[in-house]
Amino acid sequence: MLPSYSQLAVLNRPDYFLWATGIEDSFVTASWPQNGRIMDEYELTQHYERWEADLELMASLGVHAARYGIPWPRMNPAPNVWDWDWSERALERLLELGIDPIVDLVHYGVPEWMENAWLHPDFANHMADYSARLAERFQGRIQWWTPLNEPRITAWNCGKLGWWPPYLKGWRGFVKVTLALCRGIVQTGQALRAVDPENVLAHVDATNCWLPPIPEDEQMLALTQFRRDLMFLALDLVSGRVNEEHSLWHWLLQKGASEESLIWFQEHNVELDVIGINLYPMLSQKQFVRGASGRVRIRFPYGNADMVEEIATAYWERYHRPMFIAETAGRGTVARRLQWLNQSVNGVRRVRERGVPLVGYTWWPMFDLVAWGYQQGSAPLASYIVPMGLWGLDVNSLDRVSTPLVEAYQGLVQDGATSVALLNSSYAFE
Repeated sequence: MLPSYSQLAVLNRPDYFLWATGIEDSFVTASWPQNGRIMDEYELTQHYERWEADLELMASLGVHAARYGIPWPRMNPAPNVWDWDWSERALERLLELGIDPIVDLVHYGVPEWMENAWLHPDFANHMADYSARLAERFQGRIQWWTPLNEPRITAWNCGKLGWWPPYLKGWRGFVKVTLALCRGIVQTGQALRAVDPENVLAHVDATNCWLPPIPEDEQMLALTQFRRDLMFLALDLVSGRVNEEHSLWHWLLQKGASEESLIWFQEHNVELDVIGINLYPMLSQKQFVRGASGRVRIRFPYGNADMVEEIATAYWERYHRPMFIAETAGRGTVARRLQWLNQSVNGVRRVRERGVPLVGYTWWPMFDLVAWGYQQGSAPLASYIVPMGLWGLDVNSLDRVSTPLVEAYQGLVQDGATSVALLNSSYAFE
């Protein structure tokens, strides 16, 4: 079982390790203007209808924890209107099965009635209120909460690219959304602690391993360093680390942030109890390259165990907080996914042998997901199913199809700590 907030020292035990899984839960219910499509993964994969069977499959892995998302847009369809029925039944069933939920409160989307989404003047208050209401219903039984998944990716898609509400574009939009959603994270963390001081905040972050550029010219070296700094921005804000000495302080001011808004985070910071790092071999390793025409582009070398070690070490050296892999999976054939499972677990072993407290591993998604491209596309749903799960999805029926990854993951979970040679690990954090 997961340790409570007052027992976080348990994470310092060399024999402790958390094996988990999760179900992709992107909830963007604002429809794409050109085709009317939404991006609700539970609806697209029929998890709303198949949730009981899906949770039984989850239990068959032997995991004792799962990252599990709550569809805030559905639970709160209008101001001060709440429908907890579906989420309560799912969470209750997880607890009955002996699986501790790490509740994913906000995953890219907010209720549609909240005009301008993250930029609604009361967004942070609404997010904190919603989270506290749910925490009150499970007080003393669920204690681990992720306020907002991948804040940088949320700000990128909502503020930089203009894909999702509030549809801003450019760096000023990115900064504006980042400040708003980070304020929501802070106020939500405070609200969760007010409900129960033993509630644990698991801050889940998207990661990038930026390789040195090819060739190593000064412009691309500076751009690489900027992107590395940007990776940490949300957690730095939430934990009150952004001051005049921060590498992005002046950049933030240039892009529209006020000194007052930045100082607010210094005065209202929340502790990073546990940091969840999301890393994928096909996405998390990046490199700037310059083509023959001189144009700079990004390439994505496929990652390996070195990537796991580099990313975990970077977070440890910056924050000195316990971490767990909150999402990881290979993409493609079963053989390729099995290869990544072995490589990434080996990476965890190497990290822990160095004394870094990487205390858990989550294969995400448990079954295949639907690519975000579905929302903007026109092809049938089957064209967007991405083979990443322990279970596959039948492209016609969406039935869950077992793969050899299921047995492999069951074996890792059953072996427990010995799966990653934990007994020789020792570490300490501030």
